[in-house]
Amino acid sequence: MQLIEDQSFENIDFSVKSFDKAEYENCMFEHCNFSENDISSCKFIDCVFRYCNLSMANISQSIFRDVRFAHCKILGLRFDTCNPLGLSLSFEGCQLSHASFYQINLKKSSFKNTILQEVDFVESDLSGVVLDNCDLANAVFEHSLLEKTDFRTAYNYTIDPEKNRLKKAQFSLSGISGLLAKYDIDIS
Repeated sequence: MQLIEDQSFENIDFSVKSFDKAEYENCMFEHCNFSENDISSCKFIDCVFRYCNLSMANISQSIFRDVRFAHCKILGLRFDTCNPLGLSLSFEGCQLSHASFYQINLKKSSFKNTILQEVDFVESDLSGVVLDNCDLANAVFEHSLLEKTDFRTAYNYTIDPEKNRLKKAQFSLSGISGLLAKYDIDIS
């Protein structure tokens, strides 16, 4: 596999120009369009994606190690199909709705100012993760490991404490209703 190091890719529409299957190390992708493209079996190590569109891209068997996404549109991405070895992701200011993290270990990941509506976190491990100012409307948490997860500034979440492990998880007083939603009670 070809190694591409210390390169910057700007304003490239990969739906028009082909994307090389390679190992990208310490690369910057800015204002690039990967939407619905095949970027499977690639390696991204210490890379940054800024203002990119990766919606519905095929990332099957790709490796993401210490990869940062900033202000990206990432709708419907299936992280559950990428290579989980060494997975480490950071999201800031992203639109990440309809993504799947099914059975993924996200312990080394961070989420800040990100929209995570209808995201699949079923059986995922978010231990110690901070969900800083994230919109979790209709995100699915079931049999998820949420120990020491910080939800204090997250909002719109619904989590069933009986179906998830929440030991030492942190919540704000205003977010308590998201833990009691299944009981259909009125909290004022």
